[in-house]
Amino acid sequence: MPIQPTVAPIRKAIIPVAGLGTRMLPATKAIPKELLPVYDRPVIQWVVEEAIAAGIEEIIFVTRSGKEAIENHFDAHYELEHRLERKGKETILKTVKDIIPPHITIVSIRQADALGLGHAVLCAKQQIAGEPFAVLLPDVLVLDAANNPHGHSFAHMMAAWQQSGHGQIMVEQVAPAEVEQYGIADVNGSSIEHFASSPIHQLVEKPSPAEAPSNLAVLGRYLLPAQVMQLLQTTPAGAGGEIQLTDALDSLLKQQPLGAFLTSAATYDCGNKRGYLGANVAVGLRDEKNRDYLSKLISE
Repeated sequence: MPIQPTVAPIRKAIIPVAGLGTRMLPATKAIPKELLPVYDRPVIQWVVEEAIAAGIEEIIFVTRSGKEAIENHFDAHYELEHRLERKGKETILKTVKDIIPPHITIVSIRQADALGLGHAVLCAKQQIAGEPFAVLLPDVLVLDAANNPHGHSFAHMMAAWQQSGHGQIMVEQVAPAEVEQYGIADVNGSSIEHFASSPIHQLVEKPSPAEAPSNLAVLGRYLLPAQVMQLLQTTPAGAGGEIQLTDALDSLLKQQPLGAFLTSAATYDCGNKRGYLGANVAVGLRDEKNRDYLSKLISE
């Protein structure tokens, strides 16, 4: 029996947080959009917890001036912790003291100029140090069903990487009329089951409904081989004069397979008001203490 090649585990995740958050102004004039709360915690905390639950051990924030509050959120706040402990507020203390497990490393790298997602990923090249890596967009909340037997989508996609050794891009099914709002994965007409992966033929950026090869929309979760960093170094500026991650992934497809991993999770783009409102309602309805109140409020 032939020996299967060893697939390197993905331990590091890049989370680009240098955006200005213009779609959420004026709320984001002085507060980073990533710190806007979805129910009881900032949206960035939801994303970091998602990564850690999948086995990520190092979180790399690609940030800019004015975003220091994100780093502070994940750091210790000794005065606050001391006061809560002194007052015996142990439950509240636990929510602010144990955000990050002790074995997790968080580092920040500055992006000097907003030159696209591909450029933001490339900024972390030295920290990645030749390893495969994950990319998670901080605006997107991936909310798996509470009774989902597969567990978290991102963790299951990590398993698809381990089994195949090929990069993975999480996709969701969208209405055909909405495909022009997304990057779309062309899977040559293949049918994909939820929590399964299918080879990608090409990635098409915001096609018209008539030209879209599928309704599988890229939603901001990637597992990528180290080679992507080398491809980004030679990727010319594309749409909007920015270095696009999609362009580098198109180059990768000419050299090795890349899979589309289909999730059944509800997803919310918290970078706009509609998605942000939907995320808060969806998470709020999961809290037994406030579910009835929120349902009654909506019905009224």
